[in-house]
Amino acid sequence: MKIGLIGAGVMGEPMAKNLKKAGHSVTVYNRTPARCDVLRPLGIEVADTPGQVFAASEAIIIMVPSHLEVDQVLERSPEGAIAAPVNGRTIVLMATVAPAYSTALGTSLAAAGARHVEAPVSGSRQPAETAQLVILASAAEQEHIDHVQPLFDAIGKKTVRCGPVPMAMRMKLANQLLLIACFEAISEATHFAAGIGLDVQQFLDMAQAGPLANDVLRSKVAKLVSNDFAQQAPIRHVAKDIGLVCDEAEQRGVWLPIATANRSLFAEAMQAGQSQDDAIGIIKILRRGR
Repeated sequence: MKIGLIGAGVMGEPMAKNLKKAGHSVTVYNRTPARCDVLRPLGIEVADTPGQVFAASEAIIIMVPSHLEVDQVLERSPEGAIAAPVNGRTIVLMATVAPAYSTALGTSLAAAGARHVEAPVSGSRQPAETAQLVILASAAEQEHIDHVQPLFDAIGKKTVRCGPVPMAMRMKLANQLLLIACFEAISEATHFAAGIGLDVQQFLDMAQAGPLANDVLRSKVAKLVSNDFAQQAPIRHVAKDIGLVCDEAEQRGVWLPIATANRSLFAEAMQAGQSQDDAIGIIKILRRGR
């Protein structure tokens, strides 16, 4: 399959590698071209513009930070008209956006002659590298998902078909609420353990041996012990996603007190200049205290 990928960042770069490894023809675009340097030697085509990606591909993954960048690459006007050459193509939206935005985007894409497959993923950099992502998929027609299933099989271990748009995006937000609560709880428990005089390594070893052990905890233990804040799930993405969760909850009359508190905490980390830190970087905010 001829696959395009717009956004070769933390997630997009390893996804492009796995797509190529699976035998697909891959063309990528990234607004910071240097991010694509590691992809060229693998035989992955690097485009100078999003338009070149559309021209070379039958299915195009959009993996960018927010709806603003989605609109930019699709040349979508404030009224919803799409100027990018998407006619006859399948647009696979992997960016995490508001459900209402994804619904409106589907209408715009249909008007432009394109198919819209909503496909946010569960997983961060590490599972992206090992093709162990979980893909959450929604579309107007199941055949649209069938068409890009080989793409999903190349980057993930499981595809969850969630029904019509925007149910996959809502599933992603529910997943993010749980995941972000885990990031915060692991960070806060580690901060508490240190504050009451426990050996942090011993505490985390105990936690990994108990009933709360999970992949999220295991991926953060060494980082917490060594104060390694290199991004896996960066704070800038977490702050955006928990904001989307809280906005969706407010619109639908669902009370989320802990998510609301986490929104404030990650917003504070952003204000402190920690956008590039991994999610566990919020421990810096906790250490600073009140």
